[in-house]
Amino acid sequence: MIGSALVGTFLGIFLAYAVAEPFAGLLEQKGEDGTKELQCIKSTLLASMQGYAPMTAIEFGRKVLFSAERPSFNELEGHVKGKK
Repeated sequence: MIGSALVGTFLGIFLAYAVAEPFAGLLEQKGEDGTKELQCIKSTLLASMQGYAPMTAIEFGRKVLFSAERPSFNELEGHVKGKK
């Protein structure tokens, strides 16, 4: 009786730390990754509404992105000038 209680307790603690915690961390990270684009749009719009020049407002938005996803300034400038 005591042995099964100890095994159940150990199994519960093991599953909480080995399965549930990493899964919760992964879900939290995925949620944060999904909101970065919206934060980029928000900061660009706020900078534009505060009267910054368009390229400066875009730079505010660019800085919000992760460094792995962030385009360089020259890439972004070429893309923006190509749209005109």
